Amino acid sequence: MSLTVTRQAAVSPNMGGAGGRPLSEGDIAEIHLIGKPMPTDRLRGWLVAGFLAIFGGFVRFQNLGFPTDKGTPVFDEKHYVPQAWEMLRNGGYEDNPAYELTVHPPFGKQLLAVGEFLFGYNGWGWRFTAALAGALMILLTIRIARRLTRSTLLGGIAGVLLICDGVSHVQSRMGMLDIYLAFFVLLAFGCLLLDRDQVRQRLAVAVREGWATETAYGPWLGFRWWRFLAGVSLGLACGSKWSGVFFIMAFGLLMVFWDATARRSAGVARPWAGSIMRDVLPGLWAIVGVALLVYLATWWGWFMSETGVDRHLADQANHHGWYDFLPTALRSLWQYSGNVLDFHENLKTPATGQHPWESKPWTWPMGLRPMLYYYDSGTVSCGEERCVSATMLIGTPAMWWVSLPVLGWGLWRMIGRLDWRFAGVVVAYLTCLLPWFTNLDRQMYFFYATPMAAFLVLGIVLVLGQIMGTVRDGYERRGTGMLVVALYVGLVVANFVWLWPILNGDSITEGRWQSELWLPSWR
Repeated sequence: MSLTVTRQAAVSPNMGGAGGRPLSEGDIAEIHLIGKPMPTDRLRGWLVAGFLAIFGGFVRFQNLGFPTDKGTPVFDEKHYVPQAWEMLRNGGYEDNPAYELTVHPPFGKQLLAVGEFLFGYNGWGWRFTAALAGALMILLTIRIARRLTRSTLLGGIAGVLLICDGVSHVQSRMGMLDIYLAFFVLLAFGCLLLDRDQVRQRLAVAVREGWATETAYGPWLGFRWWRFLAGVSLGLACGSKWSGVFFIMAFGLLMVFWDATARRSAGVARPWAGSIMRDVLPGLWAIVGVALLVYLATWWGWFMSETGVDRHLADQANHHGWYDFLPTALRSLWQYSGNVLDFHENLKTPATGQHPWESKPWTWPMGLRPMLYYYDSGTVSCGEERCVSATMLIGTPAMWWVSLPVLGWGLWRMIGRLDWRFAGVVVAYLTCLLPWFTNLDRQMYFFYATPMAAFLVLGIVLVLGQIMGTVRDGYERRGTGMLVVALYVGLVVANFVWLWPILNGDSITEGRWQSELWLPSWR
């Protein structure tokens, strides 16, 4: 079979070949593998990403030390900030089990401790690395969106949207752990995208040189550094909060799917069997094995200590089981982790006296029940008799209120059109949400949705890319699409500016405070 088309638009320049010549089956397979090439404006792409990341960093870092509770942490900062200070004092571990709330892995708290080491025990100190992670997430989101859409413009739009997201903004300015989980999960997702492109480029070489289909299972693909780095990132995510393990499972399945479809596009006779035989075991090592080793490495301070929380739990007579073959330190960590798991599983919502800002996961996609982190109406001034200073975790409505249509469209593109881009984003987004439905009696809060924000932005940008159209759609169609996209981005920016006072604790009048609370569930 042959077909005469221009290959230059579909194949990257380093693939060789002349435009306009008849294409063989191998040529067509190569085109299907590579797909639309990356934009050629590499310098401009990095300049756009760098500028927006720096600007977003300025937005995240401004007045970072406010608010505090008379110089002490606010809301759940009260748990993690002192624990990070304790780690700084002890050299990387916690040793105060008095209230048994050391219920998260150490890495996020170690990152908090870095800021406290640099700036001291104050708002800047315990929020510095969180704000840095938030700024770096802007850079990651821009580059990931550019790779998904093959558009520098859409990558820049993704950066603007994440800058203007209230959840990402507030969580980047709090001494809590969720922003680190979100950062490392997003980094792992970006690594998997790079791995996907690298796999297809290697298969394209095999197709061009004629050895891609020498066996029914396809070729071995060599060591995959991006997949390895994804495992490192997922290990650090789990070292920040255990919910990172959900992404290990989801991204592992996504990787197998992408590998199998790549082999199919290369013309491999048995692509799924080939992926299972050639890719699954190395993938398990990279995504699970490496992640586990990195996770254990985050406990370095605890392993080296003598007085860490439950460090010698396995030495007690009643702590024995099937795991007795493990070294004592690992047995202690296993048992300590079991105690922590029991704490989380039994953190139930009481029948009376519920937390006033608790929420359930079905409210998170649209941000129907935000969280009030800080409120002061007695010591602030604004030129009127009654003034308010408040910091509230709110997802920018212009973005979060379109989440369900975006998700629905993404599912349609994923299932009905087998669009790999939407598949990746939808899987990541749902992994942020669906696991929390397995134990609805548990106490849960909107800040658990922090990792959802970046994937919501990526889903919105994919939809905006379809609205904007391509050059082939014609000038009028593309012009109308560009106008719709510009109006939407302007709406998001305006919405963020309106919410600014209650995202940052600015002093405002009581009337302005009430006008910020759009829904009854926000009060």
